[in-house]
Amino acid sequence: MKKIMRISLILLVMVMLGACANTNQQTNSEEPVKLGSITMGVLPDVDSIPLIIAQEKGYFEEEGLTVKLEQFTSAMERDSALQSGNLDGAISDILAEAFAKDNDFDVWITSMTNGSYKLLVNKDEAASDIPGLKGKDVGISKNTIIEYVTDQMMKAEGLTPEDINKVVIPKMPARLEMLQSGKIAGATLPEPLASVAMKGGAKLMASSNELNINPGIILFTEKSINEKEQEIKAMYRAYNKAVAFLTSESVDSYVDILIEKGGFPKAIRGTIVMPVYTQASLPDEKEVVDVIQWLHERALVKNTYKYEELVNDKFMR
Repeated sequence: MKKIMRISLILLVMVMLGACANTNQQTNSEEPVKLGSITMGVLPDVDSIPLIIAQEKGYFEEEGLTVKLEQFTSAMERDSALQSGNLDGAISDILAEAFAKDNDFDVWITSMTNGSYKLLVNKDEAASDIPGLKGKDVGISKNTIIEYVTDQMMKAEGLTPEDINKVVIPKMPARLEMLQSGKIAGATLPEPLASVAMKGGAKLMASSNELNINPGIILFTEKSINEKEQEIKAMYRAYNKAVAFLTSESVDSYVDILIEKGGFPKAIRGTIVMPVYTQASLPDEKEVVDVIQWLHERALVKNTYKYEELVNDKFMR
């Protein structure tokens, strides 16, 4: 009898162990939780590259997330799409965030991005430094990160924003073309368009990197933050995977992706200068304060916003 009981006990233990093994096997083979989708607005600049890489390398899919990347050639078009409800979030800048808040449109900065902006002159321009641009035409996009960076470059060289003639050219490819054709003396462009211009003979006057200016951000609407918290968290996990890829691979291994899928010009091949990408993190408080001060001094916003009124740290905790 005791022998029968021992055998029964052994069989019971084996059954239980087998059940546990099957359960673990099912758990380990489970697909990622299927999430909803988010739509992000991107521009043809290096800030957007981590999202493009995350899309093309399948990092979003690994997180169970569907992301649609909407490409824009100007900040104005991007912001219009955001405010019309066609986007959940976007690669943007602190200025756009402040303008939205000032117009009672609830969006929040959720992280910074890594970008680079350069002031260039055309290949035939005689000016060899920023003071030499006094009174000359410089292409910008008005009330954007481009104008802000340009003004900081003027200030660093002892000039005022009024010392140059700002020519408003919102679309970045058009600004590049006008610089290359000599229709304007200079222009401020983001990377990689700045590298394209230099490949064509444009000369570098100043860079945002030299001034340690980095006002680029990712923002999301309050509606999306409230309704798509898990999707945004998944997006950032994929974003960080893309950053890890970008910091370990040569640009030659993915430049075709940027051209074919990111809308970047073919001329970036062999010329693009990449920033040092960092894992997703919040923007520096001083950066935000400086931008708001610039906007307020020019009466472009009604309110002087505090850091915590613009930045949501939920996804960086």
